[in-house]
Amino acid sequence: MTRQCTHTAGIRQVLPSAKGCEECLKTGSNWVHLRLCRTCGHVGCCDESPNRHARAHFHATSHPVIEGYDPPEGWGWCYVDRVGLDLGDDTTPQLGPIPRYF
Repeated sequence: MTRQCTHTAGIRQVLPSAKGCEECLKTGSNWVHLRLCRTCGHVGCCDESPNRHARAHFHATSHPVIEGYDPPEGWGWCYVDRVGLDLGDDTTPQLGPIPRYF
């Protein structure tokens, strides 16, 4: 049986909160990839980044679905159901992140 996300109804069109990982920009840290919260628009760094701000945002807010966001990659991930999502053409236009990669 294929696992499915039970949170797709909560996926919204959002305005990204920053041009890079919101917290990393404030602290001067670097990130590897960006993730966009599809509930509120928070931009955080991925689990391969030292600070894992996207996952921390999920733990703080319980917002379940993120989008691969640098550049928009057409996929999402549900933290609750632990399953990938095909967002197809429902991706968020990128604001042009500030390069802060390693």
